Amino acid sequence: MTSSKRHAKIKEALRATGVASVRELADRLQVSQSTIRRDLTVLDRDGELLRTYGGAALPPRGAAEDATDEEPFDVSASHDRAMKEAMADQAAALVTDESVVVLDIGTTTSLIARRLRGRPVTVITSNVAVLDELRDDDTVRLVMLGGVLRRNYQSLVGSLTERALSQVSADLLFLSCTGVRASGHVVDDMAVEEPIKHAMIEAADRVVLVASEAKFPGTGSLRLCSLSDIDVLVTTGGADPRTLQLCRQAGGQVLVA
Repeated sequence: MTSSKRHAKIKEALRATGVASVRELADRLQVSQSTIRRDLTVLDRDGELLRTYGGAALPPRGAAEDATDEEPFDVSASHDRAMKEAMADQAAALVTDESVVVLDIGTTTSLIARRLRGRPVTVITSNVAVLDELRDDDTVRLVMLGGVLRRNYQSLVGSLTERALSQVSADLLFLSCTGVRASGHVVDDMAVEEPIKHAMIEAADRVVLVASEAKFPGTGSLRLCSLSDIDVLVTTGGADPRTLQLCRQAGGQVLVA
């Protein structure tokens, strides 16, 4: 049995039961437990499942849909399309011609990319949806970071992505997250994306956090940075005012779309 068929059968088993142990999956697929462990590591890395102690589980559907707002990429089907469009307008207005811009994963960042079409800028990204927006634009200089494709989140991750970012010097980063805590901590719940986001922050002179009101406080336990590290916060009208004030007190600009 090929690895792709095993992966499909593992996901099929998890959809039926929700969780499964390595032993159960090995018995079901008639392969060794070490083979199953390797498969689970790959599927966890690609965001297809959650690796647990001794087995695996499907990611919570709500978390998968909320995570950095990247699912679904068909924004027309999203209830908060208007908010994302408004945030994208505010964010794109911050970009000056001839600048170097890093776009994080997420539907809002792909909308920002759409607004950069025809602009003399350099866009660097691991977001495949940004590639789809800009691939046929002759004016934008588009740089895709290498890495492993996470198909369900349309992003590139892994050591190749991190090493590529270590060579980048950008003017501006548009960062996504899954939560902004009342403490001022900016967090994420996607472990495979967290080192990529850290590398993006290191690569940029200015950081723009794009986070709708749903991200206050949102979800996530992996700390990306603090509001004191953010130069501009682009959000929407329902965001927690006390958290916004923390950003202002730390010297950040707050733009409410």
